[in-house]
Amino acid sequence: MSLPLEGLAAIVTGAGRGLGRAEALELGRLGAAVVVNDHGRPGRDGTGEISAGPAEEVAAEIRKAGGTALAHTGDVGDFQQARDLVESAVGAFGKLDILVNNAGILRDRMVFSMSEEEWDEVIRVHLKGHFNTIRFAAAHWRERAKQAGGPVYGRIVNTSSEAFLAGSAGQPNYAAAKGGIVGLTTSTALALAKYGVTANAICPRARTRMTEDVFAGFEQSGDGLDPLAPEHVAPLVGYLASPAAGRINGQLLVVHGGMVAVVERPRVAARFDSAQQTFSYEELDALLTPYYADRPRGETFAAVEVLGLRRA
Repeated sequence: MSLPLEGLAAIVTGAGRGLGRAEALELGRLGAAVVVNDHGRPGRDGTGEISAGPAEEVAAEIRKAGGTALAHTGDVGDFQQARDLVESAVGAFGKLDILVNNAGILRDRMVFSMSEEEWDEVIRVHLKGHFNTIRFAAAHWRERAKQAGGPVYGRIVNTSSEAFLAGSAGQPNYAAAKGGIVGLTTSTALALAKYGVTANAICPRARTRMTEDVFAGFEQSGDGLDPLAPEHVAPLVGYLASPAAGRINGQLLVVHGGMVAVVERPRVAARFDSAQQTFSYEELDALLTPYYADRPRGETFAAVEVLGLRRA
């Protein structure tokens, strides 16, 4: 019996630890050959010995389990290093079939005290990093489709966040980047569908090194798997990367703790038409002021209710 991803080649960014590690291991378990990307070079561990580095350690773990994997330590926020990442996969495995964008950093601060550098760093790694890898993967799939004379196999799984959906007061940079990733995902989904490529985004909730402060107040039960363990997220990534998910495109899914929720696209809540050729201030005041007077105080476009999602 063949594995779901057998014969397919994948990239997972930010895969040296946490979510990316769990996702890379899952893709390897399902049969994919994996390029494990994690920015940084080998160094010395706590004992002073030379360490292979997180990316190579995860790649070695996949190989030990009988899979195929190699490490890449490039920075996905750098355009040329992202090109090298995609070219490394194609060079090693002959093609690229799956791209999982997970790499990210946090620089949390309120908007009135955030520095330009803190804003730029997060946008660069998350949003630009997603674009960079997609740019070169998309060109690869487009060229393959032209040569094949029809659609090829391609899967993109991007990483957004509930910080975008619900609004996160102390993370304006992160929330903005994650919202941008959703826009990038839906645009990519429409652009690449004719080539046989799907693009979807997930909003994972997981306890990792990056989010340990965020989830410090979430107690971990002593029994069974931590509800915030990255291993709850990885199976959905494996599924979205598989042939079985071919009809799923341009979607946003929340996943954590044994639960997956499909997020519906925004809907128009109300519409107002001017009685004249165009609106005046007075007409807008007469229409919008009473409308918002009847809405719940403090309600915004943010979907705060997603933070209450739990496995039943």
